[in-house]
Amino acid sequence: MDLATLIGFVASVGLFAWAIVSGSGGNVGGFWDTPSIIIVIGGGISTTLLSVRLERFLSLAKVMKNAFFSRLQSPEAMIRTLVGFSEVARREGILALQSQVEKVENPFIANGLQMIVDGTDAETVKTLTQYEMDSIDMRHAEGKQVIDLLGKYGPAYGMIGTLVGLVIMLQNMDDPKKIGPGMAVAILTTLYGAIIANMICLPIADKLNIRHGQEMLALTIAQAGILGIQAGDNPRVLEMKLAAFLDPKKRAALGDKK
Repeated sequence: MDLATLIGFVASVGLFAWAIVSGSGGNVGGFWDTPSIIIVIGGGISTTLLSVRLERFLSLAKVMKNAFFSRLQSPEAMIRTLVGFSEVARREGILALQSQVEKVENPFIANGLQMIVDGTDAETVKTLTQYEMDSIDMRHAEGKQVIDLLGKYGPAYGMIGTLVGLVIMLQNMDDPKKIGPGMAVAILTTLYGAIIANMICLPIADKLNIRHGQEMLALTIAQAGILGIQAGDNPRVLEMKLAAFLDPKKRAALGDKK
């Protein structure tokens, strides 16, 4: 569980709830309007469905889960693992990595090591690992697109609901009892759209973007490590190459943990 995501989400919901309760004197029922919710949520979902493939939309929950849970190995740990493989290859030969492949949990690294053991040439290894990285990049972009669209269309339908509420209100100016409900729809749809965009969709999309950057960095390190092992780099030299992807403080920490 990513504590920053959890704390931020709980804090934003808590502050909003506190503002509603304290500002309304406990009369929170006034902030609920079913037509407004249907317009914003239903409209946002239906328009998003018009924009993406159905299977991509149905994977929304899985994509959002990635904002709260991260299973990525830290870059420092990955570098130490790759340097360890390099030491095995240098000491016992490339074929000795065959026994290591089955122990590797990261499929990207496992596939790369298997290609090395199988005698695949360096250019092919680089090409195939790059294809895999490009595929992951496109898959992440498609997953994040659903969140982005919901964050985009939610406020748009909030504005549509506001216009609907104003029309209802203006059509019933001669009946004071109908002015209130029309104004409620007008205001609350804008509020709901802002909540969906700024409390849920856009923050999650930003966190997914960070997750994507972290994973692509990890894959870049893994690719460089695999190619370095195949080239027969000295483990110390390989470590220096891979450490170049880290900021200075993490480089120092990497050296301290050896």
